Amino acid sequence: MTTDKNILRRFYILAAVMVVLFLTMSYKLFEIQIMEGQEYKDLAQETVYRNFDIEPNRGNLYDTNMNLLATSVPKYDIRFDAVTVSERHFQNHASDLASELSALLGNSKSYHLQRLKRAREVKNRYLLIAKQLDYSDYVAIREFPLFNLGPYKGGFIAEQFTVREHPLGKIGERTVGYGNVGLEGAFDEYLRGKQGHRLKQKIAKGQWKPISDVNEVEPEDGYDVISTIDVNIQDVAHHALLKQLEHFEADHGSVVVMETKTGEIKAISNLGRIENSNKYYEKLNYAVYEPHEPGSTFKLMSIAAALEDKVIDTSTVFDTEKGIVQFFDRKVYDSKRGGYGKISAAEAFEVSSNTAFAKMIYENYKDKPEQFVNRLYNMGLNEKIGLKIKGEGRPRIPHPDDSNWYGTTLAWMSFGYGVSLTSLQTLTFYNAIANDGLKVKPKFIKQVRDKHSLIESYTEPLVEGSICSKETALKLQDLMERVVSDGTGSNISNPNFSMAGKTGTCQTEYWIEAGRYISSFVGYFPADEPKYSCIVVIHKPNPKIGYYGSTVAAPVFAKIAQKIYIDTPIKDQISRESMQANVVQKKYDNYFKISQKYKTVMPDLKGYPAMDAVSILENLGLKVNLIGDGTVIKQSIKSGTKISNNQRVNLISS
Repeated sequence: MTTDKNILRRFYILAAVMVVLFLTMSYKLFEIQIMEGQEYKDLAQETVYRNFDIEPNRGNLYDTNMNLLATSVPKYDIRFDAVTVSERHFQNHASDLASELSALLGNSKSYHLQRLKRAREVKNRYLLIAKQLDYSDYVAIREFPLFNLGPYKGGFIAEQFTVREHPLGKIGERTVGYGNVGLEGAFDEYLRGKQGHRLKQKIAKGQWKPISDVNEVEPEDGYDVISTIDVNIQDVAHHALLKQLEHFEADHGSVVVMETKTGEIKAISNLGRIENSNKYYEKLNYAVYEPHEPGSTFKLMSIAAALEDKVIDTSTVFDTEKGIVQFFDRKVYDSKRGGYGKISAAEAFEVSSNTAFAKMIYENYKDKPEQFVNRLYNMGLNEKIGLKIKGEGRPRIPHPDDSNWYGTTLAWMSFGYGVSLTSLQTLTFYNAIANDGLKVKPKFIKQVRDKHSLIESYTEPLVEGSICSKETALKLQDLMERVVSDGTGSNISNPNFSMAGKTGTCQTEYWIEAGRYISSFVGYFPADEPKYSCIVVIHKPNPKIGYYGSTVAAPVFAKIAQKIYIDTPIKDQISRESMQANVVQKKYDNYFKISQKYKTVMPDLKGYPAMDAVSILENLGLKVNLIGDGTVIKQSIKSGTKISNNQRVNLISS
């Protein structure tokens, strides 16, 4: 009896435990199914299906003449899901697919067929077929046997991505930029577009297959940006700077060309030396970010301040005292041994006398140095330009209240030591003098467009007031013209057109190594009717070869001016009526003959006028990028090569 009771008690205990377990399991099932059901469903869905971001195509970046500077090119990786294809479809189409792949991608038919069969055997759902195909090849491969059945029946997987290409290559690379650098970074808000989304299914560890070829949310492509850069001027500036850097074995240099009235930047080239070589590339945007002591180019600012304050006139005479003048414990030297004797302020600017300028500023402002500095501040020389391009360097103009202001500071400031400006900040001041004192803000953008509609326009100059009176500006213009005609820049004087500007030579890093210089030239042309202003700055040329601004930097300025003004005249000097009719007819007949002969193959256009070559190719349906001007010397597609509609071709002319 006792044994029966024990058994019965154990049964009740076991039954109670079972009931508790049942109730616990029932509660958990209720909690999972009802209370947390949606959360687990979402988790399961996320494990198998996921929305992936689709990056939009960035807008195109153009120069002022609609030549491409940067463009987004779609590329495609093609893969094959060997599991989703039925046995019947695989047997019927695999051989034909292998033939088509062989024709498009190379390798033999048997090679491709073996890869397809092997993928089938090992149940590979992500076999790589081709990488980085362009759009036309993607369209073609999508229609191949088996692949034309789509992602489920045909196992076709296409993954799209974009590649940013620069048709100009290394020319202007840093200016065009990438990421948040250069024009790409400055106008990213317009160029970047909006992301799209696409649903994909997980098919293996780390492998996701698009559900369909249709995006769930289509990306919105970025706007196109038309910049102020002119690739023809950019090309001239780049090669003129490069040649001089190589010749003088300099460390780095920059050139900026700006349209005087509008402030539009037409070219900006920055080249730095590759260590232990004599090769250069677009290393950093020196013209925008690098402040440096300007040396004698700052004399324009000094004399402008003195003229505005009416403490001197251009005829005021200064004694250069045999080329050496002492201020406290330091001496100022002229580059000419023995000095220039007694000379006027105008002559001092013309020959770039340090002693005369030191006297000019020190003697007139020694008791009120803040008046001189405040005048420079009123001219905006202590402020950044406020560029869209990131990384603009901060200028430095010392003030008498600064802890490091010394008795010699004022005299040394007069000829560009102890102050610092970027190349573009210096050019902006000189450009204002060319504009009769009116300061125009430099700009890099003209328009923002969406396909064929205008979104934003920046055609109006950004005028920021006057830096000085017109009377002072006219006097300074005359001084700069005399520098080129008779002064330190006379070596670049040209009888065919006029230029105005100022040379600069500044010793740099003298506390580290003696004999290192910054050579510069800044000015504008033509002198009588300024169209372009330009600055050339070359850092650390080999002093054994040359280091003066007149011999190192000024020739670059002259070459750019000559190319722009003579090779591409600012005013049309040839009337259409003066052309001989038979020459025009002959050119037209030849053009028509070429256009008709080459329908589907690339013609040989070497030696043709650039504009004729562009017209011929555009009539053949090609997209043309023209680099340079004059006659064609090189084409990116060889003559006789088969061409297709909308194919891109580069022409280089000289």
